[in-house]
Amino acid sequence: MRASSWIPWVFVVLWSTGFTGAKLGLPYCRPFTFLAIRMALTLLCFAALLAALRPAWPTLAQARRQWVSGGMLHGGYLGCLFAAIKLGVPAGLAALIMGMQPLLTALISWRLGEKRFRAIQWLGMALGLAGTALVIAGSKGVALAGGAGAAFVIAGLLLITGGTLYQRYRGGGAHPVAGAFHQYLSALAVTGTLALLFERGERVVWSGDFIFALAWSVAMLSVLAVLLLLRMLRDGDVSRVAAYLYLVPGLTAIQAWWLFDECLSPVAMGGIVLAAVGVALVLRGGDFRLPGRLKGGRN
Repeated sequence: MRASSWIPWVFVVLWSTGFTGAKLGLPYCRPFTFLAIRMALTLLCFAALLAALRPAWPTLAQARRQWVSGGMLHGGYLGCLFAAIKLGVPAGLAALIMGMQPLLTALISWRLGEKRFRAIQWLGMALGLAGTALVIAGSKGVALAGGAGAAFVIAGLLLITGGTLYQRYRGGGAHPVAGAFHQYLSALAVTGTLALLFERGERVVWSGDFIFALAWSVAMLSVLAVLLLLRMLRDGDVSRVAAYLYLVPGLTAIQAWWLFDECLSPVAMGGIVLAAVGVALVLRGGDFRLPGRLKGGRN
């Protein structure tokens, strides 16, 4: 077994904890405040990496593009996700809907003329969407806060997809670590502004659970998982990255069941299976790839 063969498995396990980590920490802190603190600590970690590695510093034009990507991927996407979970959307359901992002990205790429799909892949797309619809229909998180929770999840899905495409077409050229630093700088500006506008004066309860969730989110997700993702993408394993991402909803559902007693109905469980079959058909039908390399990470 090659030394790097374990990287995708460690990555997908870490990535799946982002949803349950949010649910663990949010009872003690408002979502945008949580993210602002997380982004500030992540910036310190990447500043230390920059001091150790001394990569080439991006030009102002490259930095601006990273600011746009980071604002969408780390600020907007995570802001919507945390707000949805704070409103009561089950972590497993949020993970499943967000897990459709690679297919949505590929579909937009096809519309832009970069991708060609076979008939079996179109069938897989349809099954994946149908499975997601079944999970939503069979989940207790369908009608939360007058639909606000679902709206936040969908907005997050659109933001991460848009950020991915922007990074693909405009975000290249910067060193991955330097680019990530600028992305998190933008994300701090976004989440910090939202926290000041909507959560000023809100109290943070520095409980053991909150400190653990915050430390895990920074060290294991924003730093380690992102660096593993960059390694996978650097090795040219992009199609495998897309496949591994579809393991995230199932792992998240297991974690949410174990930690928070979240349950899915038989209809929803059938939807998970149907979505998995659809994804398998898409990946089996050809060289399915996320369009371009994501050089800044997403969770």
